Amino acid sequence: MEARAINRYIGTSPRKMRLVIDLIRGRSVDEALSILHFAPKHAARTAEKVLRSAISNFQNKEESGRVDSSTLYVKTAFVDGGPMQKRISPAPMGRAYRIRKRSNHVTIIVAQREAKAKAPVEQPKKEAQAAPKVEKQAAAKTETKKPKAKKAPATKKSSKTKSAE
Repeated sequence: MEARAINRYIGTSPRKMRLVIDLIRGRSVDEALSILHFAPKHAARTAEKVLRSAISNFQNKEESGRVDSSTLYVKTAFVDGGPMQKRISPAPMGRAYRIRKRSNHVTIIVAQREAKAKAPVEQPKKEAQAAPKVEKQAAAKTETKKPKAKKAPATKKSSKTKSAE
């Protein structure tokens, strides 16, 4: 099961927000909260708010009410660009420069990890299979080596001799 939280029209640029969101993608919820809480970026405050909202949405969705936060992780987190506000800044010689004030939308999806059953691994079989591979590789190396032809040493050309006339 999963729950999501979306915060729209955030007043920072998407590029700055992506730097923060990339830190928490795929991590456990406890770890992600501590990363966001102590991150020096201003966008981390907003991202932390959205993550807490996603956790709360998951708990409300769950029938039992309380969920162990150690089993939750950030399944997906992404940032989309929002609308730009266009402003004008005066420039020299009667011109004007356009300023684009960017905004973004943050979406964080939280899911619960499922316990994976570990399959029993038999080590003696792996060792037995690894030995023939090593022998095959050694045989292949000896077959591929060919004797190289020796090159004759380069002879020095005699320098021009000055004739005494």
